[in-house]
Amino acid sequence: MKTIAPIYVLFFLIIFFSCEKKNEKKLIFHQDFNSEVLDTKFWSYDLGNGCPNLCGWGNNERQLYTKENVSLKDGNLVIKGTKKDSSYFSGKIHTKSKFEFTYGTIEVKAKLPKGHGLWPAIWMLGYDIDKNTWPACGEIDIMEYVGKEPSTIYNSLHNSSSYGNTINSKKTVIDNIEEGFHLYKTKWTKESIVFYIDDEEVYTYAPNKKDEKNWPYDKPFYLILNMAIGGNFGGPEVDDTIFPQEFIIDDIKIYAN
Repeated sequence: MKTIAPIYVLFFLIIFFSCEKKNEKKLIFHQDFNSEVLDTKFWSYDLGNGCPNLCGWGNNERQLYTKENVSLKDGNLVIKGTKKDSSYFSGKIHTKSKFEFTYGTIEVKAKLPKGHGLWPAIWMLGYDIDKNTWPACGEIDIMEYVGKEPSTIYNSLHNSSSYGNTINSKKTVIDNIEEGFHLYKTKWTKESIVFYIDDEEVYTYAPNKKDEKNWPYDKPFYLILNMAIGGNFGGPEVDDTIFPQEFIIDDIKIYAN
């Protein structure tokens, strides 16, 4: 029986592990929410109703955002929607000015709330929004869900070429998507933005001719997590019998492409 010379074995192992390392994705951001408090090195809160500059957060939303409606529990981030008397409360956090990146693969494992009037979302905005106002700054909606349309996930892009009720959007119907945790992923490169649900590709945005109106996506963006109540998209009607409801995020990973 012939034996393989040790030098060839060593050569094979070097090549194998070099290829493995080359294919390995670089993790640039990870939040598993296994601590006791939110890591404010990365996250900031939006609070109140957006007034006086953006009352109703620009969408006629009904909720007041509070820190108390954002918590960490059992290794999860919990954004809770509540109602007291005639007021609605929820939570919104973002990484603006703390963690911003250009291109990457974003993976968020989350469990949706249920109920007419709820509008949880995982999304991103261009870092220059303060001087290059929406929609020119660009928006990438990794996941949007509205309780009035059960089993339906929206993936959308907003920019100067199409915004609000944008044509750059895809609705995907998945039976019982509200049950358990699901993986919402977006792969963002200089060529395209591709959306996945549980690793199944559902929508690709890739204009043939890119310009500043349809492709404001060659710059840093930041991440946003929130649950709105009511509003132009989530409402206007809200079922008051559903509260409290929780939008639960288990894990966030962002890889450099």
